[in-house]
Parts: sequence; C-alpha cells; structure tokens
Amino acid sequence: MNTPTITLRDVPPRISWALEQAGVHPLLARLYAARGVRSFDELDDALARLLPPGALHGADCAARLLADTLAARKRICVVADYDCDGATACAVAIRGLALLGAPAETLCYVVPDRAVHGYGLTPAIVDLALQKKPDLLLTVDNGIASLAGVAHARAHGLAVLVTDHHLPALLDEQVTLPQADVIVNPNQPDCRFESKNLAGVGVIFYVLLALRSELRERGLFTPENQPRLDALLDLVALGTVADVVRLDANNRRLVAQGLKRIRAGKMQPGVAALFAAAGRDARRACGFDFGFALGPRINAAGRLSDMTLGIECLLTDDVARAGELAKTLDAINRERREVEAGMREQAEAALEMLMPEGEPPPALAIFDPEFHEGVVGIVASRLKDRVHRPTFVFALGQDGLLKGSGRSIPGFHLRDALDLVSKRHPGVLKKFGGHAMAAGCTLAEEDFDTFDAAFQRVAHEWLDAATLARKLMSDGPLAIEYFNPETVMSLDAQVWGQAFEPPLFSDLVEVVSQRLVGERHLKLTVKHQGTLRDAIWFGRSEPVPEKVTLAYRLSLDEYNGRQRVQMVIEAAG
Repeated sequence: MNTPTITLRDVPPRISWALEQAGVHPLLARLYAARGVRSFDELDDALARLLPPGALHGADCAARLLADTLAARKRICVVADYDCDGATACAVAIRGLALLGAPAETLCYVVPDRAVHGYGLTPAIVDLALQKKPDLLLTVDNGIASLAGVAHARAHGLAVLVTDHHLPALLDEQVTLPQADVIVNPNQPDCRFESKNLAGVGVIFYVLLALRSELRERGLFTPENQPRLDALLDLVALGTVADVVRLDANNRRLVAQGLKRIRAGKMQPGVAALFAAAGRDARRACGFDFGFALGPRINAAGRLSDMTLGIECLLTDDVARAGELAKTLDAINRERREVEAGMREQAEAALEMLMPEGEPPPALAIFDPEFHEGVVGIVASRLKDRVHRPTFVFALGQDGLLKGSGRSIPGFHLRDALDLVSKRHPGVLKKFGGHAMAAGCTLAEEDFDTFDAAFQRVAHEWLDAATLARKLMSDGPLAIEYFNPETVMSLDAQVWGQAFEPPLFSDLVEVVSQRLVGERHLKLTVKHQGTLRDAIWFGRSEPVPEKVTLAYRLSLDEYNGRQRVQMVIEAAG
C-alpha cells in the first residue's frame, strides 16, 4: 500500500572527495556527504567538541539553584516521564546529582502513571511529590507546558526547575511559559543553543555539566578531582536514540561516546542487563540496539505497567537486581507486542472501511473502545508507516475521556494541526501538545467525529500530492567489493538515526528463487552484479518480478560460527 518511490540521495562530489582526502573511507565519505556532513570536523566525536553548556539558556541559573540546594542539603524530587527518554533522564539526574555530592537521602523521584496522572507536571503529580517532602522539584523531559502544575507547586512553597525539550504552550497564539524558578529548554524563546534537538536526557546532562562547573567555581572541585560525568553517557545515548530526536552533530557525539563506553564494558548494570535480556551483544552495540531492543523494553513499563520498573533498572548498582528487573521488562514487552498485534488487526480492519477504493484519506483518526491507552502511539506509528498519512489512534482513558496519540509524515506539523483544530472548534480538545512528527491530545468521546472531520479538513488544506507520495531515499548501488562482513561491521559501528538515516542501497537484480518462510517473510536468492546473494523481505508475502530494483540494507547473518552478508529488503521499484 502506497508503494514508495525509490529516490537517490544527492551526493555533493566535492564534499565526498574532501572527506576522502581527510582520511574517511570512500563508502563512508559518500554516505556522510549525502546526509549533509560538510567537513571532516563534523565527524569528530570527541567530548571536547560538544557544544558548551554555557550556551544553553538557563543552564547557569539552574546550576546556581542546584548548587545552593546541595549546599543547604535540601531535598530534590525529580519528576520524570513514562517513556525511555524520561526514564533515562531521571536516572541521569539522580546518578549525576549523587556524583556531584548530593546525599542519597536528599534525592527521590516520582513518575506519572499515564492512565492516572496523564503527561507532565500536573497538579496531581505535584501532590504525589509533596508526600516526599521535597524543597525543589526538578522536571526531566517534561514541564515546559505544565502551567497549572508549576503554579500548584509554587503555591505549596516548592522551588521548580524545569528541564525539557518539548515545545512551549501556546495561549492565544502567544508562547506561554510556566512560572518556574528556572527553565532550561533549547526550544524556549531566547535560547541560542545551536542544537535544538537535544532529547530530555541530553538537557539534564547539560545541566549537570553546568552544575559541575559552578561547583568548581565555588571551590568544591578542581579539574583534577571533579567527578567524571561521562560515566552517564550510556544512558544519554540510549535516551537520545530511543526518543527519535534528530541526530545532529552534537547528538551524534553524545551517542557515539555512549556507544564507545558500552562496547568497552563501561555501562550501568541495568543497561548491561537489558542487552542480555534482549539477546544483543554489548561489545558490538549500535544505535539499532537502543531504538529497537533496549528502548522498547523500557517503554513497555510505561505503556502497560509502571515506569518505576524501568527507572529502578537503570538506577540500581546491584547486578542481580538489574538482571531480574530487565527480565521483568522483557516479559512486559512481550505482553506489549501481543496487545499491539491485536490492536493493529482491529485498526487495520477499521482502515479498510475508511478506504473502500484502496486509497486512504489524507489523514486518519481511529478509535475503538477495546484499544489500550498505553499502545496507541505504537499503533499510530505502524499505520502511518503503512499508508503514509498523518494518523491518530485513540483509546478510552480511566477518566472516561479519549486519549489520542498521533504520528505524522514530513511536511505536516502535527502539533500545529492540533492547534488549528483547537482554534476552529474551541473546547473539543481538552489538552494537546507535542511537536511536528508526534503529538497527543485528549477529548470527549462524543467529540470524536468533530475532531475527525476537523483533522481531515486541515489535512486537505495542508497536504498536496507530492507530500502524500511516499519516497524512500536510497544511497544507490553498492559496489561488489563492499559486500563483505567488514563493511557491514564498519557501517554498524557508525551512529545512524533520525535525520541521519542508516544506509539504504538500491540495485537492479535478477531473482533466481523466492519462497515464503514462516508464512510471512519472503526469502530470495538474487543475482547481483553476477554474484548470487541471499536476501529476505520481512512482512512481505507477495512475489516480486524476475528483474527488479530492490532497496535494501546490509546485515550480518551468523550461523554455526560462519558470517555471511544478507540483503534485507525495504522496498522494490
């Protein structure tokens, strides 16, 4: 459905040549140039090349507030979020503050239950935090739109430090910030930090860097004896990739440093336990592991159970306990897959009813009373990928309201679309927020049809045929000399992710044989540049023509100690 057009990436020849001359492997030079790298300096992933924390608006003020709080031995309560970014950010905050001198008894955290408290620093989660008798609330990965929650906390005499990366709230088309003591967010007005793409875990890591600098100035540390905050980079890398933020040069450095530590065996016990539970080799850790192995297991806790499990797994220094928690998270993730599979079947049945002639509408909004609130985002993402349309999926929350999660396509800003729906139909959206590619909203069940029609109208107005046409960007043919395990391992060792996509090659091949395996996957033998190669297309049951252009990535298949390169097909053109 919505078969993609395979489009070749543009490779600026001079830049590719310059990268080669600087010592970059010719294949990598071509791939980097096609992804916007313009100089060899951008590929330097040394910690010294990170953007300085002083450039992040509010970081210095946050450092002074935290330093004063530590000096007075006051209690800090971290208010986390229930996804992987929020969990890793919470662990970084607790571990980092402890490294910088906060006594264990002064640190605690709370994390919302998505079904009970909703997202962010709500008055309800403030009330939960108040039971721990804190002096300072420190939000991670949330808070920038929590106007009522911050006001509630301040009314109870708490100081509030907001660290977040989401977009601020809009009231009457004006950016409105909560009345917190300090806000650190690269996406707030007046912040000139060059990377607007930090994940929540990246923001709190930068705040800790600023705090360490402040403590040095106060004479508590010297450059020689200061704590090594790079010990937290495995968590920073995990949360950054799992949150699917753009991997600009700064984020790539954070991820690269985290991967290096993990491959060297330097990671939190919980991270090591999650690699083991997922059956992945930490010595060959790559971004794929964060996005598709560890991240989903942590996210599953927030979707179906309690994110405290995920956070505790990342916080514990007890190897045995980390192992048990990782196994529990793995079991919850298996349950999540079953719930998701059932919801996808129901959603796809509803989708077929929405497109009797085979062509989907320009946007989708789907609700079923049996849907699980914790999995609507994943199902929305799957449907979006299938039909290449902005998609919202709704479930009935415990409070009787519909909780929707949406995913979008390039060229359609989902949060702005919700803002327009809200203006045209005041009162329909009880709450909404998010960013361009992902957003959430809450509405009454009786208003679902109104929302559906309004969402469709915005899509009709904003989307044209070119935007609705699905494109798959390819790196073109792959020379025969690169079909070897060394190339695959070299590619896997690089940092790929959102806006810096992993390599996808395309070649005209002759199909020698094809058969179904496991009833759902197409196994092929193809002749490529005169050589027979193994290929597999997961989730594809229809045969392909004898001569066809395939878009594929490379993977290393290991069996009985032997390694062979396999083409994993993404599309045919």
